[in-house]
Amino acid sequence: MSDATLHATNQDPDSFAVQIADQVESFIVAVTEVAKGDEPDSAVPFLLLEVSQLLLAGGRLGAHEDIVPDERYEPDLGPEADVDELRERFARLLEPIDVYSEVFDPYEPRKAPVACRISDDLADVVTDLRHGLAHYRAGRTTEALWWWQFSYFSNWGSTASAALRALQSLVAHVRLNQPLEALDGLDTDEDLTEDALEEEAGRVMVEELAGPLGLRDLK
Repeated sequence: MSDATLHATNQDPDSFAVQIADQVESFIVAVTEVAKGDEPDSAVPFLLLEVSQLLLAGGRLGAHEDIVPDERYEPDLGPEADVDELRERFARLLEPIDVYSEVFDPYEPRKAPVACRISDDLADVVTDLRHGLAHYRAGRTTEALWWWQFSYFSNWGSTASAALRALQSLVAHVRLNQPLEALDGLDTDEDLTEDALEEEAGRVMVEELAGPLGLRDLK
């Protein structure tokens, strides 16, 4: 596929829908496999790749004109699939590096960062994507695209972007040989100031991550 085709926003709707649905389904399948923990050594770089690719789909949805659903009210899909197991698997897999600090709105002045979890982010993104995928599989293509676009702006786009920054930072710290400080005390149920978040930024040493990530030899 050429770059011009990949980034076009005026494609045939069916073709555009198929491509977005493929990217969404590929992400869900891939991260579900990572969460099984069969290859923990490659989890972080693989998640970095998968979230990056998903955000390409999000960018295409964001650049597309507003998608209007065929029906005024969203059809009932029944109960949402439970993602607690996925969340818990990621929490165990990423336990030393799961918590990070994030600013929700970079245009809101003097907004203090808050503590977030990569495991929560991934589970929340999968929830949004599955919802749209259920519409798509039921033949409601426009409804699926509307939901993916709407939830990209309202939730999963910013959530995936935050997780991507955290994952990229982890890999960058290892590649640049810049160990992080101890994570002791940093958690999502605490109201921490910016200084406290910086001071307690996390116990992820290069010695802990470099070997598992396969980025350099350890002595």
